[in-house]
Amino acid sequence: MNQPALAWVVAGPPGAGKSTVADLLLAALEPTPALLDKDTLYGPFVAAVLASAREIRIHGCPVLLSGPFTGQIHDARRWRSWVAELGGGTVHLVWVKSDEATLRRRLTARGLIRDTAKLAEFERFSASMRLGTEPAAPHYVVDNRLTAAVPLGEQVAALAGTARA
Repeated sequence: MNQPALAWVVAGPPGAGKSTVADLLLAALEPTPALLDKDTLYGPFVAAVLASAREIRIHGCPVLLSGPFTGQIHDARRWRSWVAELGGGTVHLVWVKSDEATLRRRLTARGLIRDTAKLAEFERFSASMRLGTEPAAPHYVVDNRLTAAVPLGEQVAALAGTARA
């Protein structure tokens, strides 16, 4: 059996900038991975598509998964199990670091109906996202807070170069 193609997981809370980071990574990586974004997939279809990542990778196509994946990234055992479900091999976790001020601003600015409950119960929502806790799984950090010292594009370009090396 061949080694599965590379997989990337871009994780972080809603409003952290996962889609932006994923777009920058897609532009920087060769070959360009297939994007599987939880925000554009719905209901039971999400589980089916994420499960299909293993099949996609075994046939040589790298994938980039984008979503909160909070449970998987904050539990090392669950992460290892999930990596196995994705087909094993190399799976790079990119954690999009954020904070409460950034999330509140971005969720408000994007104005999506699905964010209404998050904003109404913002303290509860932000606590559930474990903003100040880095993932238990091995990961790269992309700082996408409003106060980030290095521009996002530079961080992602450096990350893509590091991961290729």
